[in-house]
Amino acid sequence: MCGIVGYVGDKQAQPLLLAGLRRLEYRGYDSCGIAVARPDGSLSVKKLPGKIKSLFHILEKKPLNGSLGVGHCRWATHGEPNLVNAHPHCDCANTLTLVHNGIIENYSQLKNGLIKKGHVFKSQTDTEVIVHLIEDLYRTMPLEEAVRRALGKLLGSFAIGVISSKEPGKLIAARMGSPLVVGLGEGENFLASDVSALLDFAKEVIYLQDADIAVLTKDTVNVFTLSGARARRTPARVTWDVSQAQKQGWPHFMLKEINEQPQVLAGILKQRIKAGTDTVHFQELKIPRSQLAGVRNIIVIACGTAYHAGLCGKYILEEFCRIPVSVDLASEFRYRNPLVGRDTLVIAVSQSGETADTIAAVREAKRKGASVLAICNVLGSSLVRESNGVIYTHAGPEIGVASTKAYTAQLAIFYLFAIHLAQLHKRIQAGRLGNLVGLLRNCPRLQERVLKHQNTIRKIARAHSHFGSFLFLGRHINYPSALEGALKLKEISYIPAEGYAAGEMKHGPIALIDEYRAVVCIAPRSLRYEKMISNIQEIRSRHGKIIGIATDRDEKLSTLTEEVIYIPKTEEIFSPLIVALPLQLLAYHIAVKRGCDVDQPRNLAKSVTVE
Repeated sequence: MCGIVGYVGDKQAQPLLLAGLRRLEYRGYDSCGIAVARPDGSLSVKKLPGKIKSLFHILEKKPLNGSLGVGHCRWATHGEPNLVNAHPHCDCANTLTLVHNGIIENYSQLKNGLIKKGHVFKSQTDTEVIVHLIEDLYRTMPLEEAVRRALGKLLGSFAIGVISSKEPGKLIAARMGSPLVVGLGEGENFLASDVSALLDFAKEVIYLQDADIAVLTKDTVNVFTLSGARARRTPARVTWDVSQAQKQGWPHFMLKEINEQPQVLAGILKQRIKAGTDTVHFQELKIPRSQLAGVRNIIVIACGTAYHAGLCGKYILEEFCRIPVSVDLASEFRYRNPLVGRDTLVIAVSQSGETADTIAAVREAKRKGASVLAICNVLGSSLVRESNGVIYTHAGPEIGVASTKAYTAQLAIFYLFAIHLAQLHKRIQAGRLGNLVGLLRNCPRLQERVLKHQNTIRKIARAHSHFGSFLFLGRHINYPSALEGALKLKEISYIPAEGYAAGEMKHGPIALIDEYRAVVCIAPRSLRYEKMISNIQEIRSRHGKIIGIATDRDEKLSTLTEEVIYIPKTEEIFSPLIVALPLQLLAYHIAVKRGCDVDQPRNLAKSVTVE
């Protein structure tokens, strides 16, 4: 959730740290700061509550000089977002400074012990405990050894970056559950909590593993385990392009990423379906075909938008493979003693691969003997390392906090994996296979057709931006679409919104419908179309304001409401890939009309690394 950057080299650290922090803004934060080791052997720290642009303006007038430094953007957990609680934090003597992501669970006990030893605390954070703990040990040993011993006393999930004015050529990093990446340069090295912060500076990175301690100088990177043993970590090539993490003229990252979806989907299909055939293949899957052929039930675990992709995945997998599928919120999975066996496949879905609840659920599933398949967007993430196999979505960096292209990329992987698994289980005939693959290959073109009508969606959105609440209704595989549409609107416009299975409307939500509530009805042509029309009639008779999402040339729905967003026709099972776009655009344009910060909504973080 928070962001870490670090630099050691011959250049001035300040501009590089600030540039890295700007790349991490999308993760969500409420305060920020940097610390630099000055040439005279002192530390300079500047931090503040609020946005990084304010820090930029202050440091333009009074820059911090030095070639070693750390920076941080904080999403508050312990202590409110104010100047004192912002990172970096320093020790009593102002010789050590530290930035930290995650949570220290035993900070209270450690803090009491350190206070008795004479340490003076300034903040309400758990972070400050770490720097004082290192200070207590640093008096008699090198910095990396003090960090290593301090880590042995800490409980929780975290990552840190530490510098000392006594050792101005050294940056220490440690990972214990929260992501941390080392960027490799020539005569300089970098540290970040997310590879996106390094795109301008490094093409090769080392993804630190849990219990890794890295010692960075300008010319070397040495990695050790918590026991002190030397560890070999193979560098990975960064394939993301800098332009993918830039707006390129778009007013917001979210709108750019909505419009990238046809390109992302086409790329996934081209990579995963062998040219000239209907054969789906996954090079990185790793789980043996014989093991997948023996799967008797599937559990999907995820959070937020990924959970909605998983709900769609249930419909897809059960339709194609005829295997029972359940879907769990990762935050609840491990607390209900789930029934998991060796013939269970757990599919864990996460854009970042660092979602703490999902990783904890995966560990519980593995403990019970299940095989775990990750659907993830980030190479080398914690989820990938914890899983038996992985399918990467290859959606590119998603900067907007509210997920858009990552969601449809996850859906695409579910379709492809379901086709692959159906073939292994001999549940799909050759003729049906060719038809399904053909329909899937056509979806990027259908998405492009939706995007040609953005002005219509914008007008409808602006006309409804004043409504105090929204209800989203869908049936069958578009029930999850309704949940996702409501989540998007809540996330970025702050309007209360609910997603419901349309058949459940009569069992409660119908009491809410009046002229002050807008109801988005997802009603493409399908076997359930007439039932959706009945729901719309019920809403209309109660004066609810209806926004319909319907198949092109649907004349019946146009007689029931003037506000209709048309989408091209496809088989119902593939419709979520098309429906997602107008729902995203509707939420986006309502939020823009209301003056909301759509890329960085309040209180939200892109990568939720704490439970």
